[in-house]
Amino acid sequence: MKIIPKLALAAVLATGVGGVALTAPAVAQKKGKEQQAGGLKLSPEALKAAQAAQPVLQQKNYAAAEPLIQAVEAAAKTEDDKYIAAAMRYELESGKLFAAQQANPNAPLDEAALAKPLDALINSPSTPAADKPRYVFRRGALAFNGKQYPIALQYFTQAKQLGYNDPNLPMLIVKAKFETGDIAGGNAELESVIDQLNASGQKAPEDYYKFAIGRANKSKMVPETLAWIRKWIAAYPTAQNWRNALVIYGLQQGALATLDKNQKLDLFRLMRASKSLADQNDYLEYAQYATDKGLPAEAETVLKEGIATGKVPAGNATAKAMLTAAAAKSRQEGSLAPTEARAKAAGDGKLAALTAEAYYGQGNYAKAVDLYRTALQKGGVDANEVNTRLGIALAAQGDKAGAKAAFDAVKGAPRADLAGFWNTWLQTQA
Repeated sequence: MKIIPKLALAAVLATGVGGVALTAPAVAQKKGKEQQAGGLKLSPEALKAAQAAQPVLQQKNYAAAEPLIQAVEAAAKTEDDKYIAAAMRYELESGKLFAAQQANPNAPLDEAALAKPLDALINSPSTPAADKPRYVFRRGALAFNGKQYPIALQYFTQAKQLGYNDPNLPMLIVKAKFETGDIAGGNAELESVIDQLNASGQKAPEDYYKFAIGRANKSKMVPETLAWIRKWIAAYPTAQNWRNALVIYGLQQGALATLDKNQKLDLFRLMRASKSLADQNDYLEYAQYATDKGLPAEAETVLKEGIATGKVPAGNATAKAMLTAAAAKSRQEGSLAPTEARAKAAGDGKLAALTAEAYYGQGNYAKAVDLYRTALQKGGVDANEVNTRLGIALAAQGDKAGAKAAFDAVKGAPRADLAGFWNTWLQTQA
């Protein structure tokens, strides 16, 4: 992924010196004083040399312009002389680089020759105030391309303070901070960039989020990585993005979190809710976790959904065998009413939690919610697990506020992170 474009020289940042009228008024010529050129006061020697160099530079005859500009540099005495000399040198070197890039776009460019004239232009009191911000920005780009990130950050920050407006500038500051090792600063800067874009009505590009995820993950910053993943799928909640996010989080080898079977079951439930179950492997794995948990009705429902969508081929032998077994066990399960009565009379909430799971698997979310709450009230259960599942059941009922409250009550990794993903999904629902 490439977010920041190479700033070699897509177009010449011209100084504008080519348009300066390098002619001396008659009065000034008669008096023999310093000559005036477009508001600048040049010494006679510098003016004469500049007049000779200017048309050759405008013709882009860079080989012929080189000795003429050297003459301007040699003649420069006053601040205005030195400004004209630096401006012409910068335009010459920029033009040479641009011509080289046009001739061979894939060839590496050595921009070092731009540093000296840019520094002179930035520091010259004769440089027009309106031009200084872009010279500062260009100097930052020069340092950035040369991997001198602390120097680049200094110039980019100065350009921003001077009011320079370039669409690349905010992300260049972000990347320069990351490259200097200021990961926290880069994250904060990027978050500010995204917030400003969103507040202005421009949706921040998806690549901004992916860039942040990649950099945080590369630095082994798991909480920051998870936070950026949730921001990404909140902004771009496609089924593919949801699947990628949840696989990265807890399903792939080397995932951000190590989940047990119970936690993975709840992760697959979120994949189902976000419609991000992608293929037969997803459906079969989900069904297997439900089967292992003793939830045949849920396994049966998931397999039937997979077959109905075509993601699980109807002729898949494994799926057919699992579906047959799940359907048989679901019939054997029968009514949960007697178990529910025992659960409500029990001294702790363990049976209530198990019965709530069974009700959830059957799609009876109201009963599941009631018994999850009973389990929490009686105690003796893993409150974080039960609150996660209470939130899931409430979300299935469409009770967003109740679901959020349940997810917010979940503490400690990895359950709290899993609940955080469920909360993000809630936010994306109309």
